[in-house]
Amino acid sequence: MEWRVRAIRGATTVAENSVVAMREVVNELLDELEAHNELDPSEIVSVTFSVTRDLDAIFPAAIARERLHWSNVPLLDVQQMYVEGSLQRCIRLLIHFNTKNPLVQIYHPYLRQARNLRPDWSLSQTILPLKTMVQTG
Repeated sequence: MEWRVRAIRGATTVAENSVVAMREVVNELLDELEAHNELDPSEIVSVTFSVTRDLDAIFPAAIARERLHWSNVPLLDVQQMYVEGSLQRCIRLLIHFNTKNPLVQIYHPYLRQARNLRPDWSLSQTILPLKTMVQTG
């Protein structure tokens, strides 16, 4: 089977612009991502983090680089385009990774207030484990 590049999107929000608060939510986002996806850091092509203009206490990539097996993952931080009225204190991510399974199921974590960015994914991903349980139980 051929390798294929797939992508995972996700986002979260942070209560305040501080290193402690940002470290907490970035780790929470990455923990959620790793818990629900078949993701081997050695197969990650790249990760781009974007942050809203009100977050500048620390780079999310610096937090990710502290994780076990993430020291060699190509990471990039960018500032999210400002749109009046958009979600504040938001951290988004886009991960490209290689997989031998082109049909691998992908979980896109949208946490905290960022759930409002993709309510369609939040709902379908909440229901998905229930469908699996019904089919196997």
